[in-house]
Amino acid sequence: MIHDVKWDGRLKSRFMAGGHITKTPTDSVYSGVVSIQGIRIVTFLSELNGLKLWSTDVGNAYLESVTEEKVCFIAGPEFGKLEGHTMVIHKAQYGLRSSGKRCHEKLHDILKDMGFTPSKSEEDIWMRPKGDHYEYIAVYVDDLMIASKEPEAIIEALTGKHKLKLKGTGPTEFHLGCDYFRDDDGTLCVG
Repeated sequence: MIHDVKWDGRLKSRFMAGGHITKTPTDSVYSGVVSIQGIRIVTFLSELNGLKLWSTDVGNAYLESVTEEKVCFIAGPEFGKLEGHTMVIHKAQYGLRSSGKRCHEKLHDILKDMGFTPSKSEEDIWMRPKGDHYEYIAVYVDDLMIASKEPEAIIEALTGKHKLKLKGTGPTEFHLGCDYFRDDDGTLCVG
């Protein structure tokens, strides 16, 4: 069990798998993230095209995907009447070597299903044509930045059809450690 204090003071606890004691996978477990330059490009495109800029966080993102590793453990006292039972991990879990890749693949499958395609210059910037403009989603693990005239429709598809649990959803005020605000002239500022 790992305990953490989030940037806004919230406390978080999560079960961690002991992936360090599992065999090293023979296939690649790499999963990319959008670069800071990619975030700046999406922000610029949003301002240039009069799009709304929203952010959201996929809650318990790793648990949205299924692991390919075969991992089990003996339940401790925190599992109550199941203590002593052999537990098999089915969902990707923090701490497993391949969980990041499985989560990355799951999110990519969802975005493809929604009609988005990855940018040729940066794989974790997704875009789709929407009449006279494009919509964009920049992916950084479980943090999404959405540039769209109707971000609510994208959020609805993610939570409705694809059953993702999103949190912190709305106009971008804080994303990846940066504050987003408008000055007195209405110019978008990032600090």
